[in-house]
Amino acid sequence: MSNYFFDLSERAVKTAAQAAIGVLGAGAVGVLDVDWANVGSVAGLAAVVSILTSVASSGFGRGTPSLVDNVGDHTID
Repeated sequence: MSNYFFDLSERAVKTAAQAAIGVLGAGAVGVLDVDWANVGSVAGLAAVVSILTSVASSGFGRGTPSLVDNVGDHTID
């Protein structure tokens, strides 16, 4: 179960970082021009949604927070 929480937290951190980068790239010219409260708010919400999605999909994979069952035993012909 610890791998589950590690995967879940990794997904949440990546999602938060991607959301923050998206907000930063949406029109800020310099570091002083950035609305950091807005960046934190959007990144935090994205992380919460990622966690909720992972928890909701936990019953579908092999003990992972993924909807896709892709644990190494699939081959492409």
